[in-house]
Amino acid sequence: MLAFVGLGILLLGGVLAVVAFGGGGGSASGGLISTSACTEQQFPGLKPQHINNPNANVNYNSFPPSSGPHYAQPAPWGIYPDSIKQTILVHNLEHGGIVIQYGNKVSQDDVQKIDALYQDDPYGLVVAPFDKLGSKIAATAWNEPAYDQNQDANFNKVDPGHGFVLMCKSFDNGALSKFRDTRRNKAGERYQSVKDMAPGQ
Repeated sequence: MLAFVGLGILLLGGVLAVVAFGGGGGSASGGLISTSACTEQQFPGLKPQHINNPNANVNYNSFPPSSGPHYAQPAPWGIYPDSIKQTILVHNLEHGGIVIQYGNKVSQDDVQKIDALYQDDPYGLVVAPFDKLGSKIAATAWNEPAYDQNQDANFNKVDPGHGFVLMCKSFDNGALSKFRDTRRNKAGERYQSVKDMAPGQ
């Protein structure tokens, strides 16, 4: 797994997070997605907490993780050829991101369709392989009330909201697009605008 390279550029993350507080609306409350290919599940949000080791063993309540303790720096938004530590990706979820991962048995045709979905609207997305998913595609999000200013320093007062996992046995553009559009930028450290979540940031 890629523990994460190019961590230096992530120093911008702390500065960018300042604009995250207060924008973007509340948690999504609509019905969960259910299609012939994909099923969305909702999980109780776990309290956020920064951890200093991306290899830490965290007991998450969903697979893949959709809320909870996370590494202190998120991954830059983008599409990756290698897996990323789940503890890093949960921090992306806390910033309102959508993480799309696919197993090592997903067809190359579906991988190309995932790439096209990303290229169509890459803001606030991280796409990466995750072998443990096998033949499945998973999208994750964390929806919670926006943190108050400086609440990042006192996570005990945070309402962790809910984590969401959309699990697909094959690519479903409609389901994945709806999940992205419904769940994106609705986490505690959200941005003022989705356009602030550009690739590489």
